[in-house]
Amino acid sequence: MKIHPLGAFDNSAKDYSHISVKPLAAAMGAEIHGVQISDLTDAQFSEIEDALYCHKMIFFRDQGMTLGDQESFTLRFGEFGIDAYTSGVKGYDNVQPVIKEADAKVQFLFGSGWHTDSPFLETPPAISMLYGVDIPPYGGDTIWCNSALAYRCLSDTMKQVISDLRVHMSAVGVIRQLQQIEKVSPGAVASTFKQTKQDDNRQKMIDGWFHPMVRTHPKSGEKSLYIDHTYSTGIQGMTEPEAQGLLAFLQQHVTQPAFSCRLRWQPRTFRREMYRTTVNGEVPR
Repeated sequence: MKIHPLGAFDNSAKDYSHISVKPLAAAMGAEIHGVQISDLTDAQFSEIEDALYCHKMIFFRDQGMTLGDQESFTLRFGEFGIDAYTSGVKGYDNVQPVIKEADAKVQFLFGSGWHTDSPFLETPPAISMLYGVDIPPYGGDTIWCNSALAYRCLSDTMKQVISDLRVHMSAVGVIRQLQQIEKVSPGAVASTFKQTKQDDNRQKMIDGWFHPMVRTHPKSGEKSLYIDHTYSTGIQGMTEPEAQGLLAFLQQHVTQPAFSCRLRWQPRTFRREMYRTTVNGEVPR
């Protein structure tokens, strides 16, 4: 069902005192001006945090910062979250490299599907941060969707249907793809996804977790759909055909263009080098 959420969400910027905000799209997203993350005041951070919860995704251009600065910025939001796939860089255990060389040939484009980060964990990340160091001049755009807006635009009847459902979040599909790559090219996965070498860790990722399909944000109080294409594999108490029919509808609903924004990373070179940190979240409710 394609819809236009006219009037359902106001992405206009607030009149902040210490930062300047430029909205990216009608559904979500905003660019923050007038600050350097490496030298933030408490007043600036307070407004940045407010802008994040208002616009759902925020970005900063022309930031000169170190990995230490990124760690410090992350810790302003909360404790570090767990990265289920990779190990950190030397000296910065909580900063995960996301690097693809210009001449790299890959069998599996990791992170290409619609997903929310690591929902198969009992406490998935609350916030993910990406710092782009080297970015190709074109391609590699990132698209986000406003799952709170998507929930708001469901019918009252559908909201009642899904209000108490729990979705099974599992990395079984990703693990299977990694295992297939390992069979064809032994060692190709282990060098990047170090933790997934361990059988017990892989099994925990496959077992996953059952989380509320409709969750409530702990700070804003907003309800949102907790659904994606990559990790949502079933619904507690439903048969597979029943679950797949409902999941398919909600997956298409939440990712439609009306709820999205698209970010074009600044071009530098044909090499993609980014660093990710996550903020630990709570057990979804």
